Amino acid sequence: MIDTRRLIEILDYLVAKNVIHSGQRQDVINRGGEQARHILLDKRADMRRLMGRQRVSYKLSAIELVASFRFKHRQDEEQAVDEEMITRMVAEKLGIPFVVLDPLKLDYQVVTSAFGGPFAERHQVIAVEDTPDHLTLAVADPWDRELLGSIARVKGKPIHPVLATKSQIIRVIVEFHGFRRSMRAAEAEFGGSVAPDLSNLEQLYALEGVSNVDGTDQPVVRAVWFLIHYALEHRASDIHIEPKREESWVRMRIDGVLHRIHRLPRVVHGAVLSRLKMLARLDIAERRRPQDGRFKTRYQKYEVELRVSTVPTAFGEKVVIRVFDPGILLQDIEKLGFFPREHAQFRRMIQSHTGLVLVVGPTGSGKTTTLYSSLHHLCSPRVNVITLEDPIEMIHEDFNQIAMQPRIGVTFGSALKNVLRQDPDIIMVGEIRDEETATNVIQSALTGHMVLSTIHTGEAASAVGRLTDLGVLPFLISSVLIGVVAQRLVRRVCPHCAVDVEMTEEQAFALRIPGTRGRRLKIKEGRGCVKCRHTGYHGRTGLFEVMPMTPRIQRLINERASTQDIKREALNDGMLTLREYGIKKIAHGLTTIEEVLATTDDPRLY
Repeated sequence: MIDTRRLIEILDYLVAKNVIHSGQRQDVINRGGEQARHILLDKRADMRRLMGRQRVSYKLSAIELVASFRFKHRQDEEQAVDEEMITRMVAEKLGIPFVVLDPLKLDYQVVTSAFGGPFAERHQVIAVEDTPDHLTLAVADPWDRELLGSIARVKGKPIHPVLATKSQIIRVIVEFHGFRRSMRAAEAEFGGSVAPDLSNLEQLYALEGVSNVDGTDQPVVRAVWFLIHYALEHRASDIHIEPKREESWVRMRIDGVLHRIHRLPRVVHGAVLSRLKMLARLDIAERRRPQDGRFKTRYQKYEVELRVSTVPTAFGEKVVIRVFDPGILLQDIEKLGFFPREHAQFRRMIQSHTGLVLVVGPTGSGKTTTLYSSLHHLCSPRVNVITLEDPIEMIHEDFNQIAMQPRIGVTFGSALKNVLRQDPDIIMVGEIRDEETATNVIQSALTGHMVLSTIHTGEAASAVGRLTDLGVLPFLISSVLIGVVAQRLVRRVCPHCAVDVEMTEEQAFALRIPGTRGRRLKIKEGRGCVKCRHTGYHGRTGLFEVMPMTPRIQRLINERASTQDIKREALNDGMLTLREYGIKKIAHGLTTIEEVLATTDDPRLY
């Protein structure tokens, strides 16, 4: 059971540091034995689910026991005396560095090659860094000097211990060593180029967690589910599996940034690819041409759609899996990131009965989320919503969704003619790409339908010029266009570790904020914590340039005015540029200067 001497040592230090009071110390001592028995039962059950075994050994630590009482910090009641805080304080007391184990920053090869999975699990150690001079180990029990001495003798080099929370260490062991076991088994099973026999042809696959993967499943099946589960756990939007000369890389895009997660043995790449092709109902034998498919999986309480795309590259087929989480794609429009004025303008636009609303921006700027969320807001049993998409991003039963198939002549332009015979109220066109589509979109709006669409331009005012370039007459544009929304996505400051900092004069100059000389402007930055993987960011939010149509802008369009003239009039009407919207987000503590500078242009350049 619990080492009483260590428990009292920790409690005395917490009291001395004024984190808890003596009454709470005594409460832990009095009730610790009974509490430990209940916790141990729960922990062993959790470990059985994670490890997929009927019997596991688990020793409860004094840190876990104290954390289970969920005390509030005596000097700051907003802080919980949790496992991370206690572990930090133990590290401080013992003079050992404390680390937060971010799976995205750990070297997969170092973690898995230093120790076998059973040894790492039994002693709760993780290799963080392995150099010729020393081995850095993350440990959960800093008092076990005998273990560190034994490892030093076996490895033949000094050990530099760092302290990490036990829960983080176990999580890394499960993710890294569990994946490694699957890869080793797959490498042994598919030592040649033979693909596994994969017979499951269902479109919907349940994925509650890593523990659901049956130990009798084929190694490649387990490995694929490990990767998908990892992506969903870390809010990844894309999974890249890329063949290289000697190995394959697994990278994931999280909050818009790619991170390398794993390396696969080169011989296993084909088997993993075949498994994903089978799930997505693609042709396993076809390796020379790009293919696209999709499948669904149930994760927690949601059905998540995954779109699979393969392309041949120099070293083999690369696969990208796009993750369409309904919790992100179908949001309330209030949560997209609009400020009250722009939110009211956008609501007025999409609630019009007829006309055209355009959402513009580059790839990856969140246009699909804005459109889907708008349709979700407008959808009801009283309206017929039809979407034309290439491909269908996420299947939603409340919409009548039509996939474009250019090879058989089903394009945006041609399909629109048939859609008008389907008695639509609201039409969403995935993208205006050519003259035929632009003409039919305008005609649909003129004949009494509400049309939402996207077009690739950088800012709101330039959408008018783009339509003109596609052959639409200016008087038709001014007749049907209700408004244009340009947008970008920026990473949001992590709310769990945000702190106030002062904006420097250099930063204010880079943003071209007038009147800041000598003023101390406070903004928010993330220090980095477990919840944001020590990046300082958690999730993303939108920057919006909302340009509703006004009589003056309509006249300018009819007069074939330039983009700059239309933009100038919109600014006179109170429109914020993307850069100005970003500055406002910075002032509200929602994002950082670096994010805004990276995603927006200086409005004075136009």
